[in-house]
Amino acid sequence: MFQDYTQLVIDFVRHNHLWALPVVFLLAFGESLAFISLFLPAWAMLVAIGALINASGISFWPIWIAAALGAAAGDWLSYWIGFKFKAPIAHVWPLSRHPDLLPRGHVFMEKWGVPGIFIGRFFGPLRAAVPLIAGIVEMEYWHFQIANFVSAFVWAFVLLKFGDFGFGLWKWFT
Repeated sequence: MFQDYTQLVIDFVRHNHLWALPVVFLLAFGESLAFISLFLPAWAMLVAIGALINASGISFWPIWIAAALGAAAGDWLSYWIGFKFKAPIAHVWPLSRHPDLLPRGHVFMEKWGVPGIFIGRFFGPLRAAVPLIAGIVEMEYWHFQIANFVSAFVWAFVLLKFGDFGFGLWKWFT
């Protein structure tokens, strides 16, 4: 099921370059947003779209910016949700079904602080929980946002270039 959906999105981007930017933005947004990221492992689609960049003649830089801004917006909204609703958010589905996620994220944030935003961006289970926890513990807004945007641009670059490099390597061997 997920593979069919992934292939559908990739084919859509391949054939509709003008839609690549909003699709990539939404995928990165969903991948970084608390709750949604548990059900939408969009990182695989972003890697696949990265493989399309050179193969389809899509420009890397606008796709990279769209992915980074989508990821930063998803984390910003997760931070805001945590800041606004605090600890009671743990009782809302789907977090209520994963009671260990928020306490683990809290311990992580206490240990790492601002660098934790950057680190959390690269680890699936933490990716959406860390900004939510940062909001709950009321991390300084600008400290969060600087780490959020810097990590979003690095994360987007790594994912897209990984797909691009992987495709180039595959093409070289075949």
